[in-house]
Amino acid sequence: MGLTFGDPDRHFFMTRSVARVMGLNLSEALKDGSLAPGTYASMVTACRGCALVDACQEWLSRRTSLTGTPPPGCYNGPLLAELQRRQ
Repeated sequence: MGLTFGDPDRHFFMTRSVARVMGLNLSEALKDGSLAPGTYASMVTACRGCALVDACQEWLSRRTSLTGTPPPGCYNGPLLAELQRRQ
């Protein structure tokens, strides 16, 4: 059985939401060149194939303020942390 991917819209917004609670604006990162469009697309695709989607949604639902770290096990976590360091 092959890898299944989740709904692109759902994971686009999940990727943006994780970044947002980390204090990142991915649209601004695209504009200033610190995030390439292809890298952004790869981030959403990685989210679509993640096995931790339910845990991520739970993590997002508990955020009431900005946090410096992504959810545990987030595939995009290292890239988001790098973007955070560059801000």
